[in-house]
Amino acid sequence: MGTISTAEFRNGAKVEIDGVPYNIVEFQHVKPGKGGAFVRTKLKSLKDGRVLERTFRSGEKLDAPDLTYTTMQYLYQSGDDYVFMDNSTYDQVTMSADQLGDAVDFMVENMEVKVLYHQNQPIDVEIPNFLDLEIVETDPGVRGDTASGGSKPAKVSTGAVVKVPLYIEVGERIKVDTRTHSYIERAK
Repeated sequence: MGTISTAEFRNGAKVEIDGVPYNIVEFQHVKPGKGGAFVRTKLKSLKDGRVLERTFRSGEKLDAPDLTYTTMQYLYQSGDDYVFMDNSTYDQVTMSADQLGDAVDFMVENMEVKVLYHQNQPIDVEIPNFLDLEIVETDPGVRGDTASGGSKPAKVSTGAVVKVPLYIEVGERIKVDTRTHSYIERAK
């Protein structure tokens, strides 16, 4: 198992603490006037989504978790469970909505995802950063209102709600950033 030093911290880096893999959500290097430098972090558990705030001495080394990614296809939802299939072995894996977190807002049947495994257990899913989705519900579009920069909520085909410009209509396809739940542009 490798290690990761506080100097290598970045958002999205993964570390292991007490056998649990965490994602670094935020970090800040602090150099006080007296005493040694340290790094203040906010870590999100890849197992249950809990957020942990921890401080590490500058230069401290942490274990890098034993993680593997497998490309899979999202098949369908059954209640609170989501079923994925390994494209090479046809093995199926079921994960709960709790395990998937925000990804459930953008699950599209047959989409390719990366399933993250920790010690041979599926614990998380990485979905594409950008998706083209159809608007299924929003207030009527306001023609010609591109200068004001206003926005309105719109529901896309996966059920997620995204803020879109006022001129966007039901039935249009838009490009969405799944990491920030934000509108990018009309789909081409």
